[in-house]
Amino acid sequence: MGQAASVKSALWISLLHGCLFLIADSGTEGPLDETTVDISSRKFRAEFLQEWHNTPDAPYFDPNTPRNITGLVGHPVKLLCRVKNLQNRTVSWVRHRDIHLLTVGRYTYTSDQRFEAQHRPRSEEWALRIRSPQRRDSGQYECQISTTPPIGHAVFLNIVEPETTISSGAELFIQAGSTINLTCTVRHTPEPPISITWTHRDQIINFDSARGGISLVTEKGLKSTSRLLVQKAKGADAGVYTCAPNNAPPALIRVHVLSGEHPAAMQQGCAKSSLDFIVSIMCTSLAVFLVFFTDHLHFGT
Repeated sequence: MGQAASVKSALWISLLHGCLFLIADSGTEGPLDETTVDISSRKFRAEFLQEWHNTPDAPYFDPNTPRNITGLVGHPVKLLCRVKNLQNRTVSWVRHRDIHLLTVGRYTYTSDQRFEAQHRPRSEEWALRIRSPQRRDSGQYECQISTTPPIGHAVFLNIVEPETTISSGAELFIQAGSTINLTCTVRHTPEPPISITWTHRDQIINFDSARGGISLVTEKGLKSTSRLLVQKAKGADAGVYTCAPNNAPPALIRVHVLSGEHPAAMQQGCAKSSLDFIVSIMCTSLAVFLVFFTDHLHFGT
């Protein structure tokens, strides 16, 4: 009787620690560090599951299964776990953000029809497929085995959107006669862009125009770049330039072409602003001092 009570108590303690372990993991906001997750998992098994884990037929996760997955907005993504020695136990997928049970075995337990359980008979792979994922789907998920207590394989999902950037920032100031050098970078696209179009003042740039001196170098891949060079810049080359990939949002930059007189004028303007600021501070300080001094004299009379 006493032994049975001890076993029961030990089981409840194990279940409690298992829940605490899962809750602690659910606070992770960023991609999981392989070493941290592995150490936490080993510590948990060593402290609370040692006797169970030593059984020869105990199920376990393939350690080579990826823990960090990156997907694109609107494109199907699949989270995978591989289980060895499952036998008659069940595999489930849980979303940690709201502790929501998504799948059990080959069945889906959510009203969100974008989620789907996938498993082939006699396969060790258990997948959670998300159709048309959105940024809000990013976060931690866990593949669980229905042992007592359950064990889990955590996976962090990061859903990204295509983005386009121009390295020079929002504005570029250059001296007349120098070269305008603009580099446009396209990231997180499902495939390399078919085309990257440059426009100047809403007009597509003509590389064969009589102006001459305009060239373009484009490299396509996981990260595509397009480099626009406009030699011997002049006033007519100033304005807004836009880089527009066919499969990502556009990016723009405003270019200012300065003549020989502008830099001095800008410097003079900056100096004048600085001087005005200093004078303003001095006047304010003097006014405060006079008010204080006047009140002090009045108090003394």
